[in-house]
Amino acid sequence: MFKSKIDQKYVEDILMKLLSTPSPSGFCHDIMKIVEEEVLNLGFSFEKTNKGNGIITIPGVKEECLGLSAHVDTLGAMVRSITREGTLKLTLIGGYMLNAIEGEYCKIHTRDGRVYEGTILTTHPSVHVYKDARDMKREDQNMEVRIDEIVHSKSEVEELGIRVGDFISFDARPKLFENGFVKSRHLDDKASVAALFGFMELMKRENIQPQKTIKIFITTYEEVGHGAAFIPHNIEEFIAIDMGAIGDDLSCSELDVSICAKDSSGPYDYDMTSRLIQLAKEEEIEFVVDIYPQYGSDASAALRGGNDIRAALIGPGVHASHSMERTHMKAIINTGALISAYVIK
Repeated sequence: MFKSKIDQKYVEDILMKLLSTPSPSGFCHDIMKIVEEEVLNLGFSFEKTNKGNGIITIPGVKEECLGLSAHVDTLGAMVRSITREGTLKLTLIGGYMLNAIEGEYCKIHTRDGRVYEGTILTTHPSVHVYKDARDMKREDQNMEVRIDEIVHSKSEVEELGIRVGDFISFDARPKLFENGFVKSRHLDDKASVAALFGFMELMKRENIQPQKTIKIFITTYEEVGHGAAFIPHNIEEFIAIDMGAIGDDLSCSELDVSICAKDSSGPYDYDMTSRLIQLAKEEEIEFVVDIYPQYGSDASAALRGGNDIRAALIGPGVHASHSMERTHMKAIINTGALISAYVIK
């Protein structure tokens, strides 16, 4: 069974490396260097699209082409303005609750390569001072970054080289437990990227040539909606690998690979989804089938981009998505195993 063939230690190592590298949407150059280096180490070809997506090719026996994708871009922010007191106002990158980043440590990345640290707070951050500290609405105008430098004015901040439009990344704080749990920001979708690397490492180690040529997309703008809007025209089937949501009336847990039958972009391909379900049963992979009405994927972007493809969506279950996330290595390994089964069987 493919679960036992995925190298968990390899997957854990690449996951922790990815989680430790800042990569908000539009600021993915550092993480893509890591991805490219690891792909070349595995012996596969790597190229970039104009907007910075990576394309990994695994040649197959046939000309038919299967596309796989996962995204390295994450939630983040930009400097919207610099206040006269020397703090920073934010503009959001990606969709998240502002209370999910309150109190978070962050980094400010200047255009000339300098990096400063800070903390995201409300403008009334202390109950000892402000009567409304608990009740103040968490919205853009009430949030700011306190920079860990001696600054008391806009001009002093500008002397650091910080400007409007500089990227702000949130500290991921990844932690891997002996019992298999992983908690970190940005498991959406770096856990899926790690699962894809587990699949690629298996293909390399076992010297497996797939029947179909495989094109793997590592995308850099998924969180803002257009990650895989463009894909090569010869792709017939496309599987997005992205996190499975947990909560409410959903079935997914942190141990499962989620097979999404429908999200906000509509139902996924019937035959592909049915085959994924059957393969999960045959391989004894822990899985669930769920519907995500407030969710879109790289496959959604590819379909909306006018690509004539059949599409499906799978991924590891992630709790508290777009907040302080957690999953389990079982879910990541299950995802890698299901990808392997789909490609090889």
